[in-house]
Amino acid sequence: MDNVPGSVSSLTPQEDEPETGDGSSVEDGLVDAFGDLAALPVEVGERRPTCLRCRRPQKVCLCPFLPTQPLEVSTCLYVVQHPAEESRVLRTVPLLAACLPQGKCNVIVGRRFNEEKHPELAAVCRDSRTLILYPGPKSQNLEELVQYEDVSAVKHNVIIIDGTWSQAKNMFLKNSLFHLPKQVQLNRTLSSQYVIRTQPSNICLSTLECAAVALSILEQDERIQEVLLRPLNALCSFQLQHGAQIHHSKEHLLKNGMYDKPMPKNKRKIKRMEKLITDHNICPR
Repeated sequence: MDNVPGSVSSLTPQEDEPETGDGSSVEDGLVDAFGDLAALPVEVGERRPTCLRCRRPQKVCLCPFLPTQPLEVSTCLYVVQHPAEESRVLRTVPLLAACLPQGKCNVIVGRRFNEEKHPELAAVCRDSRTLILYPGPKSQNLEELVQYEDVSAVKHNVIIIDGTWSQAKNMFLKNSLFHLPKQVQLNRTLSSQYVIRTQPSNICLSTLECAAVALSILEQDERIQEVLLRPLNALCSFQLQHGAQIHHSKEHLLKNGMYDKPMPKNKRKIKRMEKLITDHNICPR
């Protein structure tokens, strides 16, 4: 443990400890102070009742915007979620799971995954029917893939990485299991409707949006995309009506001279920012 001020490890005795006027050491005073703080009663705030289906507070439940019955799909989603996403208030994955049958949207939380600790995920990654939705030079357009195979005869698994773009990139590169499935991306020209969270580029999509488009392609049913995006649109509308601001993408802010944060000093980060302005493939789907 690092010697963080206030931590137990920073209170190790020293040979020449300064003393207070009554002969006691400063350390003793700190220990007494921390002891007094520890003795104070802890007030546990009451959590708002949460809807069991959409995982939203009951007062802002989005169930009226969910399908009355889960969508029947043959595709099975595996959402590998960065731990930081669990604490976010405005998450889209719970809405996605609420729209699909049990077992069709499996959420696995973590940063590192291996065969020993995650045998089920490892088996999915080795399955020839599994696709991983991640952009890159090795990725195949999902719609083109569907054109050349009998989709009705194949029940696909689709792995989606849920996190910020930097988190998703880190998870993909550092988990060899994710390099086993066929890599695909979405090439449809769409703008994200998740306007209450900042995206790197205008063409970057949220996890729910990626899943909605992928399922509509694999299931060959455009209605799926419409149904899955309905609760997302309702969430954004509600937040905007209650004080939230529209978050333009970094690309939009940079192109229009509206980016008000200090520019990075790191050369790699500067190049990445420049690409947001000039390169439309910086955030392919």
